[in-house]
Amino acid sequence: MADTSPDATIAGLSQVVVERYTRSGMTIATAESCTGGMIAAAITAIAGSSAVLDRGFVTYSNAAKQEMLGVSAETLCAHGAVSEQTAREMALGAIRLSNADVAVSVTGIAGPGGGSPLKPVGLVFMGVAVRGKTCAVAEFRWRDARMDRAAIRAATTLEALDALLRAVTA
Repeated sequence: MADTSPDATIAGLSQVVVERYTRSGMTIATAESCTGGMIAAAITAIAGSSAVLDRGFVTYSNAAKQEMLGVSAETLCAHGAVSEQTAREMALGAIRLSNADVAVSVTGIAGPGGGSPLKPVGLVFMGVAVRGKTCAVAEFRWRDARMDRAAIRAATTLEALDALLRAVTA
């Protein structure tokens, strides 16, 4: 019987990402907040990933987002760390500061605390920047009561890997 656990799904999707990026000759950078490096870790778990992963930024604090990726203080003050604007600036900062062709960023509230009525636990923004093209941002609201912190982080990692696949085939 096939393993359909989130870890197995992440591993399988990571394998496809590495294979497609290797064939295309394109490279990846990650800028992660709520996943804390899970996207980069999923990619580097695959043999041959050094050919595709240029670098990963784990910018959990606002200061790190500013210092490492160039997210503006104005953006963080006006919109917060968990926002479309911050995800966009994170992805654009990662593409600007790396040698990568594609950058993916994630920022969100994995819980169990930290949420509010406007920004509940499970709210995640993901940015994807492709060198020379505009940056797209997607919003996810993981509201399933069964989803704990680990499940929100795993679901976000899966979405980021899927977005990387869509970017390489675009």
